[in-house]
Amino acid sequence: MADIHKNVLQLEEKLNQSLETVDRKKSEVQVIAVTKSVSIELTKAIVQEGFRHLAENRPEGLALKQEALADQEISWHFIGNLQTRKVKNVINRIDYLHSLDRLSLAKEIEKRAEATISCFVQVNVSGEATKSGVHPDELDEFIQQLADYPKIKVIGLMTMAPLTADTAILRTTFATLKECQRKIAEKALSYAPCTELSMGMSEDYQIAVEEGATYIRVGTSLFKD
Repeated sequence: MADIHKNVLQLEEKLNQSLETVDRKKSEVQVIAVTKSVSIELTKAIVQEGFRHLAENRPEGLALKQEALADQEISWHFIGNLQTRKVKNVINRIDYLHSLDRLSLAKEIEKRAEATISCFVQVNVSGEATKSGVHPDELDEFIQQLADYPKIKVIGLMTMAPLTADTAILRTTFATLKECQRKIAEKALSYAPCTELSMGMSEDYQIAVEEGATYIRVGTSLFKD
């Protein structure tokens, strides 16, 4: 059984170290507990620790956790690939989508959403064939095209860094996304304020925070044995 409280304290210590390194405030970074692979028991435990932002990556898991936590005020995030055919099962259950990466998905969200959805556009900064996301060179055009979908609000960008221990590569990846975000934010688009950065997971969230992350997606660090 994971010692959730101990894990939370370790995460907070490391997070605070990174915030202090770059003179940022704790309020500038939202930690999302990624509960996609853990039990309802452990999910309830992390909520008891004060976490109110939870992430799932499958419609079935999302529905199950929401039913179990129906008495809690939770902000729900959907991470990972969202198949177009499953949009109808997800989009009105979540507060944030972290993986908007194609117009066909935007079109289906527009069709199915009952209210405006806060979305992160996924950017494939590393260029890895195994990762989804818009290429940085095509990002401007993609953002422009999203103006046709009023139920989508682009609050920021998301990326997944390469699985590497090379901190220079990680910093470059996160810094590149930050620069992409800054350029879009400068356009002051009403439908794409793009003020947020969803980047950093258990292995690399400290570097992500130092490079400007405003949302970090942490699972393993919180639920490890």
